[in-house]
Amino acid sequence: MTPTEAEVRRRVAGTDWTALAAELDEHGCAATGPLLTPAECAALAALYDRPELFRTTVDLARHRYGCGEYRYFTHDLPAPVAALRAALYPRLLPVARDWAARLGRPAPWPDELDEWLARCHCAGQDRSAQILLRYGPGDWNALHRDVFGELVFPLQVVLALDAYGDDYTGGEFLMVEQRARAQSRGTATVLRQGHGLVFTTRDRPVRTRRGWSAGAMRHGVSTVRSGRRRTLGLVFHDAA
Repeated sequence: MTPTEAEVRRRVAGTDWTALAAELDEHGCAATGPLLTPAECAALAALYDRPELFRTTVDLARHRYGCGEYRYFTHDLPAPVAALRAALYPRLLPVARDWAARLGRPAPWPDELDEWLARCHCAGQDRSAQILLRYGPGDWNALHRDVFGELVFPLQVVLALDAYGDDYTGGEFLMVEQRARAQSRGTATVLRQGHGLVFTTRDRPVRTRRGWSAGAMRHGVSTVRSGRRRTLGLVFHDAA
């Protein structure tokens, strides 16, 4: 099952992006509406067994990142992956620019995704960073940030390809915020099949008595208790 580009754009537009931006401000992550059908999720998950679609495979345990496995797509992305990335970028761009303004940072992201990716490639970040992840019982992912070079887009998206409770248990999406002069704050989110979760790549603006500061955040995955958990990770900058 492959949705058309127009259908993907329609589904992305169906999310209340004003409400999503407000939730991102508050928590550093926020869920979209449904972006993929269960059949489309199954078709994407099945691509994991086609190694010719991927540039490399990462064994989490080997690198002490956790336990499980993921694969980076080549730049020849499957149509629904490319369509989702293209449709989501302009929706996330206003949030990215707003956050940069509040934090007093440059906002180097142009209106067009292709132009931004061309800048990444010129800077030596020319490897695809789109990820298909697979976890089984006992697998988990350590807290981390997906920063692959100097050029970074501040938001990314993960889409659940399996149904929590039916296909797997455990495996909640984790975010931990490091707070100034306070204990860290954690959140756990159950991903809904076919829905996206937008989250910060590395930090979010936090209001303080002196203005805005950057609240550092990392993400990971809790231990899968049973079944198989597969997700699609969409990153809006390429890797060095």
